[in-house]
Amino acid sequence: MLNTILTVIVVAFLLYIVGQQVYFMIQRKRVGTQLEEEDFNAGMRKAQIIDLREAKYFDSGHILGARNIPYSQMKQRYNEIRPDLPVYLYDQGRTLSTRAAILLHRKGYKQIFWLKRGYQSWDGKTKRKKY
Repeated sequence: MLNTILTVIVVAFLLYIVGQQVYFMIQRKRVGTQLEEEDFNAGMRKAQIIDLREAKYFDSGHILGARNIPYSQMKQRYNEIRPDLPVYLYDQGRTLSTRAAILLHRKGYKQIFWLKRGYQSWDGKTKRKKY
C-alpha cells in the first residue's frame, strides 16, 4: 500500500515537471524568438538589453550595454522597458528569460528576444563592476 502511494506521488511529480517544460516550450514559441549568440550580438545595438540575474551576478560580469532588471523585480519594473523597441533578454541559462518574455508579452510587448544559452555561453564583450 505504501509503495503504491509513493509510486503515485513520484509519477505525479514527474508528470508535473514534464508538463511544466512542455508549457514553457509552447509559450516560448508563442511570445518571442530565441536567438543564437551571433544574431543577438548583431541586433543588440538597436535593442534594450536586459540582464535578468540578481545584482551581485550582474556586477560580477554582464553583457556590455545591458541593464539589470532582476526577474524577481520584473513585475514592478517592467515599465522601465520601452514597448516600442526590441527587448533582448538573458539570464544565466534561459528559464528566467522565458518567464520574463511571457510576462512582457502579457503586458503588450511585441518584439521580445532572448539569448539561447544565456550568459553562461556568452563569448562577446562583457563588463565587470569595479569594487
